[in-house]
Amino acid sequence: MHEYKVNLIWKTERIGEISSPELNSKIEVATPPQFPNGVEGIWSPEHFFTAAVNSCFMTTFLAIAENSKLEFLEFNCGAIGKLEQIDNKFMMTEVELSPTLKISKLADKEKAERVLAKSEKACLISNSITSKVLLKINIIT
Repeated sequence: MHEYKVNLIWKTERIGEISSPELNSKIEVATPPQFPNGVEGIWSPEHFFTAAVNSCFMTTFLAIAENSKLEFLEFNCGAIGKLEQIDNKFMMTEVELSPTLKISKLADKEKAERVLAKSEKACLISNSITSKVLLKINIIT
């Protein structure tokens, strides 16, 4: 078992600050601007949720790519989290991941696709949520 400690301090209005005794930086968090009194330009819980799926996908991919001996030149991944109201409750219903992977050998394309798909299935955050996770793979040489 592993534990991750996170603290939150309310600052003002709809803004708080997230920190951890295990980390060096603090991050402001606020109600997103789509809600009453929401604040623009500050990370929201919805952004954190989407970022958790995206960053877990990346770290899982890096481990699986290394174990699979998949050589690549670049990796980046956009993510879109979808918030919907269902049965009068707001829910993050979907996260769309759009990884772009640059490989040097066209012969590695199928292997790269398999590694990316396996990474999404093995991601501990994706496996811990009820939201649908979609994968839109783009492989370039």
